[in-house]
Amino acid sequence: MKALKIILVAAAVVIAMVVIFITGSEDITPGYPVKTASGGSATSNEAEPVAAEIPSVGDTAPGFTLVSNEGTEVSLADYREKWVVLYFYPRDFTSGCTIEAKKFEMDMAEYDKRNAVVLGVSTDSAESHDDFCTKEGLSFKLLADVDGSVSDSYGSLYPSDSGSLTSRRNTFVINPDGVVSHVFVKVDPTPHSKEVLESLDALQAD
Repeated sequence: MKALKIILVAAAVVIAMVVIFITGSEDITPGYPVKTASGGSATSNEAEPVAAEIPSVGDTAPGFTLVSNEGTEVSLADYREKWVVLYFYPRDFTSGCTIEAKKFEMDMAEYDKRNAVVLGVSTDSAESHDDFCTKEGLSFKLLADVDGSVSDSYGSLYPSDSGSLTSRRNTFVINPDGVVSHVFVKVDPTPHSKEVLESLDALQAD
């Protein structure tokens, strides 16, 4: 009888531990608000961002100066007479980022027609950007936001699966007056360049 009681107590302890483990391991991370291009919000259950809020349409675009793949400093203020397509992406040489970059490159003549410049930003180094541009034949500039400060100012910094901070795939169309005119959040790399061109056409027709 005493042995049976011991067995029952041990079983109860095991069941309690299993319940605690299951409850503690559930994904209870709440969704977080993300501003959309229209200024509204959507909810995502992805990794919680560590950055400031995403700038809204009509906001003055946060200024910056970063080193490019060419080893020179590039500032947003350098392009005040042009439309700027500022796109953030996670990593050089990854599949989605390569597709996105090559689509922009394929459409470069169309951006020229629209008086627009494309600037890519990630937390990779300038040396990594240079290797990436050389490998993929990219003619536009990639900017090294190594400390993540610019990605942060655009609400586009978040923790990767490895725990390091990286840039989320967001794009900002900035007009020649330095004002955010369109925001694309968590874009699909394949059709994205065409989406941006359509946005520029609509904005420039106003």
